[in-house]
Formats: sequence, structure tokens, C-alpha cells
Amino acid sequence: MNNGFFEWLGSAFGEAIRAVVDTLRFLLGGVGEAIGDFTGGLARAMGMSPSVFNIAWLILGLILLYAAFKAFIQRSIIGGIFWLVLAVLVLGGLIGG
Repeated sequence: MNNGFFEWLGSAFGEAIRAVVDTLRFLLGGVGEAIGDFTGGLARAMGMSPSVFNIAWLILGLILLYAAFKAFIQRSIIGGIFWLVLAVLVLGGLIGG
């Protein structure tokens, strides 16, 4: 009877863990697929390959573009031109390459 009880207990725990994992896979599985589809579409629209390295360069270019915009808002023309040139170099290299 001890084997029967512990076998039942192990089976119940196993089924509970499997249910939790299956639920998480169902809920979060679509998120990973959606992120992959989004980055693929973004990369295709920009003419670049959808790799993690290129997405990181894209984020860096957008940060530089934001810095240029922020510098122009603060009336720092030289700083704005500097950040804008860097952003154009990074983003232009992604799109052209």
C-alpha cells in the first residue's frame, strides 16, 4: 500500500507540473513567435538581415537619433549635428549593408 500511495502522489505531482508547464507554453509560446515575426518584418522592411546583432545596432542607432533630437530641442546645434551624424552612420550602414 505504501508503494501505491507514493506512486499516486508522484503521479499527481507530475501531472500538476506538466499542466503548469503546458499552460505557460500555451500562454508564452505565442509571445516568442510574435517577437520573431515582428523583428523579421522590421528587418525585411529596412533591408537588413534579422539577426540579434543587427537588431542591437538598430537600437543603438535609434538611441543616437534620440540623443540628436534631444540636443536640438536643447538648442545645442553642434551636439545635435554630432549625434545626428553618428545615428546616420549607424542606421545607414544597417540599411545599406
